[in-house]
Amino acid sequence: MSEENAASGEGEAVVVAVEAVAERIEAERDRLTDLDSAIGDADHGGNMARGWAEAAEAASDLEDPDPETVAKTVGKTLMSEVGGASGPLFGGSLVFAGAELADGVTPETAVAFAETYLEKVQDRGDARIGDATMVDALTPAVHTFKKSIEVDDLPPLEALAKAVDAAERGVAFTVPIRARKGRASYLGWRSVGHQDPGATSALFILEELLRVAADRLDREIPEVDATSPTIPDDAEADDAEADGDDGTDADAEGAA
Repeated sequence: MSEENAASGEGEAVVVAVEAVAERIEAERDRLTDLDSAIGDADHGGNMARGWAEAAEAASDLEDPDPETVAKTVGKTLMSEVGGASGPLFGGSLVFAGAELADGVTPETAVAFAETYLEKVQDRGDARIGDATMVDALTPAVHTFKKSIEVDDLPPLEALAKAVDAAERGVAFTVPIRARKGRASYLGWRSVGHQDPGATSALFILEELLRVAADRLDREIPEVDATSPTIPDDAEADDAEADGDDGTDADAEGAA
């Protein structure tokens, strides 16, 4: 971290985003608990609310915060406060990805952060598109954000808005498919018809990041053209190859 980054105010902006996420997760606690009650331990809402509340407090206590330090502080707090698999997935991946923000928050570092975060979530959870996990929301969101920045040359706020839209459709994608990971997988086909709580939490987090970014720029949240593609062709091919079964092509397209 450089003194320049700390002085830029980016760290304070990230703290504000963390506080907004904590408030949103607390507001959605019962909804997340209900989702998890149907297919899991019914503790996702409580665990996430407690973890993000502690994370927001830890972040706000930082002196001269910079984005990397805030991300790593939040990640470590989530790892210690959020039980089950969600702590390592949400928090551990954040600790790893936080290093990508060492030079501050730019379109390039934001893409690198998002890609590293997704990679770590996939590795830690051994999950891919179509497993009915948070990966189904994060994958189209990250690919959309990257494509919007690097290919379509969109401003970051527009790129983030498209990523949130892609994540929302990714969450919907978890409803009609069978869970293949976590406690929900124990239900087999009975897991079909249920929205994944982890994917839902990921969407809430992205929505708050977008809202805070729009507030910081004093702009309205951009409207999204939902007809535009969200996953580049090469990403679809990579995901299909990684999954390697006969249902993955359709799964990848569905998540987009």
